[in-house]
Amino acid sequence: MNNSITMTKYQGLGNDYLVLDPNKNRVQLQGKKVALLCQRGFGLGADGVLYGPVEINGKLGVHIFNADGSESAISGNGVRIFAKYLMDQQYVSGQQFAIETMAGTIEVECLNSRATEFRVNMGKASFISREIPVTGEVREVINEPFTFNNTEYKATCLTVGNPHCIIFMDKVSREEVKALGPYVENADEFPERMNLQICRLIDRGNLDIEIWERGSGYTKASGTGSCAAAIAAHRLGLVEDRVNVNQPGGMIQIDITPDETIYMTGTVGYIADVHVAESFFS
Repeated sequence: MNNSITMTKYQGLGNDYLVLDPNKNRVQLQGKKVALLCQRGFGLGADGVLYGPVEINGKLGVHIFNADGSESAISGNGVRIFAKYLMDQQYVSGQQFAIETMAGTIEVECLNSRATEFRVNMGKASFISREIPVTGEVREVINEPFTFNNTEYKATCLTVGNPHCIIFMDKVSREEVKALGPYVENADEFPERMNLQICRLIDRGNLDIEIWERGSGYTKASGTGSCAAAIAAHRLGLVEDRVNVNQPGGMIQIDITPDETIYMTGTVGYIADVHVAESFFS
């Protein structure tokens, strides 16, 4: 084995991940190393690291790390990127396969021959406070008043394997979500921290969102965030069963079935294979 570590970089709507394949590298992955790798200027720069394929519950799986080195149960863009990696490296054959995550089994379907567009069954959302988690009595957290940074907002909270807070506004901007995000992420009501999507309803098939991600900060796109925004809007009666969620990185299409199963369709792009100095991991 040579004295460098090989990683592959992909992006889903400008949300970029490094794939570290344990079959090709003998390294121990720790949070501090992940954070350094993801740091722009000192490392390679990325929104997170996908560690896999690994075996989870006896099946083909992936561990997902945020840019701060914390582990995430699920990432919508991360799962699509990892699906492309599995196809590119011929770990899977066929257009439909499953990926194990810490949030459970995710069913994936590749929609084109270049393996750049994927449809992912993201399962169902839960609005139940104890499952998200949100403090207080057990309830569905729908259009409920919260105070963040001395201002009251109506928020809908849910989990799609990770927790999300959705706030509808008349206009959304990068500045607004960056100002509000840290307060929502670290609010006392959210014991495991929180992802924030501020949303603007365009019409019954289209939303605009801006994203603040726990552990990563301002993010151009989020797969789970798109799912969360769409299902929250759907539960509030604002949208139909197919929703285009527009974000700075691009558009993700969300389809909601009659039993409220969420399907996410979006693109993925390969960027580069990268050789990393072994000293990173020593």
